[in-house]
Amino acid sequence: MATVTNTYARAFADVVMSKHLDPARTLAEAQQMAAMFRDNKALREVWEAPSVSGEQKRAVLDAIVKRAGVSRPVRNLVAVLIDKRRTKFLGEIMEHFAQELNLRMGFAEAEITSARELNAGERGDLERDLARVTGKGIRAKYVEDRVLLGGAIARVGSTVYDGSVKGQLERIRAELASSGL
Repeated sequence: MATVTNTYARAFADVVMSKHLDPARTLAEAQQMAAMFRDNKALREVWEAPSVSGEQKRAVLDAIVKRAGVSRPVRNLVAVLIDKRRTKFLGEIMEHFAQELNLRMGFAEAEITSARELNAGERGDLERDLARVTGKGIRAKYVEDRVLLGGAIARVGSTVYDGSVKGQLERIRAELASSGL
């Protein structure tokens, strides 16, 4: 179903860009709706039940939108998903939507794993280095893993940049093994 999710994500990104909406705000609202759908079993049951009319489902949506202060474009996307019986793909569509926005705005998502929590200066340095290497702005998510001993590992897409002490020790071991020492 990747085609379905990509189609909706690209179409919604087209709306955001053509209407000059705030991409960050729109994404946050859309992710809020996806999280609400994921975390609320009763809501999932209503929106996915064939016995509940589309009008009733949209009435529930409109009540949520009003209470949460969600914008009209996000409401309309969810309404279309309800009408087309695609709400089960809401979370996946939002993941693809975030990726599509990043692509269009020249950003790359990075997951940076370090042995300890990095301070703001260290995070900024790492993000600047990754931006220089990738040629894109970086949106980073940070994870701690004490097994690394020190340094950091950054994943940007399918590329891994390993600057960890553990990685350096493994490279030295491999070099020594291949040289016959």
